[in-house]
This record gives sequence, structure tokens and C-alpha cells, in this order.
Amino acid sequence: MFKRLDSVVESVDRGEFVDISSLPPPPGEVEVPRSNPPQLSSKAAAPPAASTAAPDTALSAPRSVAEALQQRMDKYREAAESAKSKGDDRKARMHQRIVKQYQDTIKAHKAGRPVNLAELPVPPGCPPLQGTEGGEQNFMGVLETAMKLANQDADADADEEPQKPSAQPAVQKSRAPAPPKASSAGSTNTPKLGGKAQQQLDFLTMRRQQFVKAALRSKEMKDMQGAAQHLRNAKGLDAMITAAKAGLPVDITKVPAAPVSEDNYRLSHSRSSALSPRSSEQYTQLMAQLKQQHEKCQAYSQQFTHMGNVAETARFEKLAEECMSNIELLKKAHAKGRSVPKFHTEERTFNTVKIFPTLMSNDMVLTVVKGINLPAPPGVSANDLDASVRFEFPFPSAEEAQRDKTSTVRNTNCPEFKEQFKLNIKRDHRGFKRVVQAKGIKFEVVHKGGLFKTDKVVGSAQLKLEALENQCEIREIIDVLDGRKATGGKLEVRVKIREPLSGVQLQPVTEKWLVIDPLTPSPEKDRERERDRDREKSREKERAPPPRSKPGNDHDRNSKPSSSPPQYKLHSFSLLQHDKERLEWKINDYKKNRREPSELIKQHMDVCQRLQWQKSFLEKHPAALTEYENVLRKFVHGLSDSVKMFSSQGNRDAAKDALGRLKMVENELESVRKKWAIRE
Repeated sequence: MFKRLDSVVESVDRGEFVDISSLPPPPGEVEVPRSNPPQLSSKAAAPPAASTAAPDTALSAPRSVAEALQQRMDKYREAAESAKSKGDDRKARMHQRIVKQYQDTIKAHKAGRPVNLAELPVPPGCPPLQGTEGGEQNFMGVLETAMKLANQDADADADEEPQKPSAQPAVQKSRAPAPPKASSAGSTNTPKLGGKAQQQLDFLTMRRQQFVKAALRSKEMKDMQGAAQHLRNAKGLDAMITAAKAGLPVDITKVPAAPVSEDNYRLSHSRSSALSPRSSEQYTQLMAQLKQQHEKCQAYSQQFTHMGNVAETARFEKLAEECMSNIELLKKAHAKGRSVPKFHTEERTFNTVKIFPTLMSNDMVLTVVKGINLPAPPGVSANDLDASVRFEFPFPSAEEAQRDKTSTVRNTNCPEFKEQFKLNIKRDHRGFKRVVQAKGIKFEVVHKGGLFKTDKVVGSAQLKLEALENQCEIREIIDVLDGRKATGGKLEVRVKIREPLSGVQLQPVTEKWLVIDPLTPSPEKDRERERDRDREKSREKERAPPPRSKPGNDHDRNSKPSSSPPQYKLHSFSLLQHDKERLEWKINDYKKNRREPSELIKQHMDVCQRLQWQKSFLEKHPAALTEYENVLRKFVHGLSDSVKMFSSQGNRDAAKDALGRLKMVENELESVRKKWAIRE
């Protein structure tokens, strides 16, 4: 330290400018920088000065919740500016999103509305927020925070961690400048994952999200034990996700199965409006088909998980997620008492493989099913045949062959045995490969002798096992021979192993897949339509003449059409045009599938009439443009709130649709303002 100060003193003596911020701290304050990083070097004096000031303000104990929120927002704003100056746009956008979250929370807190402090991320080095402690309450906060994290991207999850070790390299830079540069560069530049590694990470992230959602459902059902178990499973995947983010291989066979409950497929009864028996039956049939699809996806996903096939597992996980979203749409429509939602079938092609996951890799199951027209020995009729089957499997060697026999079925030449035998194999053993390629399993049909008579072999058969190279099951009816002579009898046997010997063989399968169409009318639109209907009814009552009115009054009333209220409520032209185009597309689709689009045609006519009425109304009443502009502003506020709500719920499709509508209304509002400016 004092040698570094000699050069500074000489510069002062020569009258040169010296940057005081680059000087080391006094001897009494040397221990403090271990928690608060000092300045890095004289070349980069300005940015470290800001970084040292930020922890001091963050670590000071706040006097109120508002002050604590402001401290944390300033902390993330500085981090966003720092990341932007370094060229890391992704991290800067992440911190800006957090700043926006804090701004919304501060506004809600100042307005006196309740805020959930547990869902806000806390920057490193800051004390805990007031009201985030507590056992039961903390557990609920963990669940909700986990849900937020599960809905975020995998990269956004990883960027919270590098902030914590960022305080250590700064301390080490004053001691050894070179090594920390490499470590800091390695911490900021995360390795880009390849195709398989990214699929592995997506699968683990989706499985963790499933456990988090299951934990939230259990919490809503007051099943705290189940919620804790699901949360532990989700937490147990963190180590695998961290390894996957680093590009390391992960054994997905150890990943627990996705949580499935029968409540997921249960339709709740509607209290608001009763459904007709036909609608209830249609709801039940649709739910049964969606349940079958979801269970099929779960089964195939579990199979490929046991095999370690990440790509196919991730594909079936996405299919299962899509099925679950369709199930949720159906449950919402049923709970609100709506008519059966529109649906269609699509052809889905995916790879399947036949596998027996209950068998171990060294197990082979032999099943002797039945005999057909087995030969009888001389002097014995076919109905007096007491048959049994014994077999020999020459593995591990001919001397130590595995042998067994079935029980005896009396008085028939078509006995049904249906007996299973578990044989031991070694898939990579040379002797087993020779047995599969050349020998197979030898069978003998035996007639049981009576008193003072021995058992007699009436025929033999041979089952070849070459098909096990590409199949996991062989089911054949083999001929029973007497030496080389055919006897006319047959033996049905079956052999199965866990998976084919040469590896898994994927087979493409095409199936018809049920898809529920999105529920286009939102709850807000339903309420607006109900209000419009009520207003129309009240207006019709006002227009209707009294029962004892004179004809002249009717003429007077009809002679003033301008005083009657408008037929429709003002709406957005862009949204009406968008609805019109979407209805036209649906009508064409219905006609292609030979379905009756009568309801869609009515809706299309209503939208066209509304467009014509609004256009003529605004042309005849220029003063109504102000009201029209206010309507567009209300649409902008309502759609922006819908985007936030759907994003917080994790419903990306609905959020994307609402965002597209919001942009259309904003463009329309901007064009209206320009017209006003030109007129003025």
C-alpha cells in the first residue's frame, strides 16, 4: 500500500492531477471491504464508486416498507444500467422487468392496496422486507414465488445467482488483478447449450413447474402435507437444473413422475345455470377423450424417461401440457354453465416404442398359452390326452440350461395352460447372443403316464428368438413335430423382454387428436353483452307506446328518429374488423368440414351490422368522436390489465391474444388523435 502511495505523493509534488477515489482506504477501515467491494482500479474509477455506494444504501435498515421498496428498486435500476453499459442486454431487460415490478408494488402500497412482499425478488445484501417472515405465511410465499419462477424462462432464473458472487471478485481484484478477470468473464458469459442439452433443460424446467402447480392446487385444497411433498419434489430438481444449465449430462431416469390427480379430470357442477342432459353428456364424452389422451401422453413420456430419451420425453411432455390446457378450458366452460365449446380433431404423428417397463433388463418372460390339436400317443384317444409342456432354454450353457414344465391338463388335445416362467438372461453375454441367433427354446409335449406307466413325449417344437433383436415381444404358433414329421398339432407361446436387444426402434404412429377451440367470449365481454341486453330491453320499454295511446302519439313519436338512442354501443373499429375476419375464417373452416355454421353466420352478420351502424353514426354525429376516443382509451386500459393478469397466471396464449388486440386499439387511437390534430 505505502509503495503505491509513493508514486501518488511524487505526482502531487510535481503539481499533477491525482484521482483521490483511487486511493486505498485508511488502515482502520481495511476489514470493511470484505462485505462491501472497494474500487477496482484507477482506470475504472467511476463505475466502482457507484457500486460501492449502492450496498451502503441497501444495507442500511429501512424505517418503513416504502423506503425498503425504494432501496431495492434503486439497487436493481443500478444493476440494469451496469448490465446495459457492459452490453449484456438480456440481463438489463431482466433487471428492468424487476424494476417495473417494484414500481407497481410501490404504487399499490401508496394507494393503500394490499401488496404481497413475498413475491418480490430481494437483491443480495439487503435486509428482509417487513412482513415476509413467519412459518405458515412464509410457506405460502414460497409456493407463490415458486410459481412465478416456474413461469419464467430458464435463463432468467439463472441470472439471479451470478449477482451473489459478484461481491467476491471485486475484493480479490485489489490483491491479484489477473485471475478475477477470467472468473468474472466466465460468470457473465454463460455457455450456450446445444440441442439435446436445451431439451434436457426444458424438460426439467417443465417438470418442476408441474410440481409447483400441483403444490398450489394442494394448498388451495387445504392439503398442506401434499403441497409440501410436491414442493420438495420441485426443490429436488434444482440440482439437476443447475447441472443442465452448465451443459452437464443429467440422468432423467431418476426424475420423479409428473403429479396427476383424478381431480384434474373432474367437472365441477354449475350453480349459475343448469345444463341440459345432452350438453352434460357431451361434456362427459369430451372429458373422457381428453383424459385418455393425457394419460397416453403420460405413459409414453414415462417410457421414454426410463429409456433416457430426452427429445421424445420433452415432446410428450408438451403434448400432455397441451391436453391439460384443453381440459382446463373444458372445465371453465362447464363451471360457467356455457354451451359445449367448439372443438375439432387434428392428425398428430409421434414416435412410439413398445417396451415393458415392469421387467428388468436381465429378465425374459416365457408364456405357454395353449396347445391346438396336440397329437396323442398310440392307443390313446384325443379326448383322453393328459398333456403338459416342458421346455429347455440353453443359457448360460447347455449343461446349465434353464428347464421347467407346465401343469398337466387332462382329457383334451387342446389344453389351455396360460402359465408364465421368468428366465434369467444377460443381454451383452456372448452365450446369450448365440442362443438368440442359432438355438432358441426347445419344447416337448408330454402325455402323462398312469400307474406303472412312464410319461411319453408325443412331439417337440422349436421357437427361434432372432426377432428379439428388433422387437421386445414374440408371439407365435409353432408346429409340433415328431422328429421331422409334422403331426398337425400346434403350440402357442409368447416371449417378452424389457426392450429390443439392438436398441429401441421408434415407430411413427398417426392418431386423431381432440383439440378444444379457445373460448373467444371473455367474461368481460359477457358482462358487457348482458348490460347491453338490459339496456336494450329498458329502451324498448321506453319506446313502446302505452296501451291506450292515440295513433297521433305514435306518429309524433316516429317523426323524431334522431331523439331515439343509438342501436349499439360504440366499439373499436379494429377489433370489430378483427372479429369479422376471424369469423369468416371459421365459417370457411366449418364448410370444409361439412359442419353447419349457422351460429357463426349470425355472429358475422351482427358484427357487419355493427360496423355499418358505427360508421354512419360517427359520420352523422361528429360530436360523438370525443366519446369514441374515450371508448378507445378504456379499451387500452382494460386490455393492458388483461395482459398483466394473463401473464401473471402463466396463460401465454391468452396474454399474446390480448397483447395483439391492445396494439390494434393503440394504433387506432393514435390515428384518431392525428385526425383531431389535423382538424384543429
